[in-house]
Amino acid sequence: MLAAQTALETKMLLRNGEQLLLTIVIPTLLLVLFSSVDIVDTGAGSSVDFLAPGILALAVMSTAFTGQAIGTGFERRYGVLKRLASSPLPRWGLMTAKTASVLVTEIMQVILLTVIAFTLGWSPHGSPGAVLLLLILGTAAFSGLGLLMAGTLKAEATLAAANLVFLLLLVGGGVIVPMDKFPQGAQDVLGLLPISALSDGLRDVLQHGAGMPWGDLGILAVWAVVGLAAAGKFFRWE
Repeated sequence: MLAAQTALETKMLLRNGEQLLLTIVIPTLLLVLFSSVDIVDTGAGSSVDFLAPGILALAVMSTAFTGQAIGTGFERRYGVLKRLASSPLPRWGLMTAKTASVLVTEIMQVILLTVIAFTLGWSPHGSPGAVLLLLILGTAAFSGLGLLMAGTLKAEATLAAANLVFLLLLVGGGVIVPMDKFPQGAQDVLGLLPISALSDGLRDVLQHGAGMPWGDLGILAVWAVVGLAAAGKFFRWE
């Protein structure tokens, strides 16, 4: 039942035009555009070496947070979740299937973006284990926040809020614009956001060859625990 629900959730996610735009098209276009055209000063070195880790972080956020929040919010509005909750599949199984579908989609995103980045001249460094741990904790953090939003707000409010947060974090989360371009006070605040921790952590490992980025991992772990706990407590199925 869990495998079947995971396959169904993945198909629904990939068939949704808006979510496909957020999860696949936008990250790909941003990677190609900003790597090919010198629009933003990314500092010394190749633009793609700076951008690729940030775009990977954006892909995680677009799937685990924005796409999941919007999709789950409208399922809740139309009574889909209520009906599924009364099926033989337990509620924890449904949430697990949603999380698994997010992971499947992210694997496809990472493969696609990695191939494109390599064709643009990307030269990654660092430990694959550190990258994997960052992606897992980032997924957990954004999933918790996405489910919290979808389970507490109306579907229309979730749609507007999720897209607004996506745009704000795209600009201010260190994805495309380096954090050192912001005032010091803003850097201190923005550095605590999950997108900043994920993009900075991936960049430290993949661009600079750093070891385990414990500070960024700690920030993501806190967001994951708080977000998932809040979603579990306040999520409304109707």
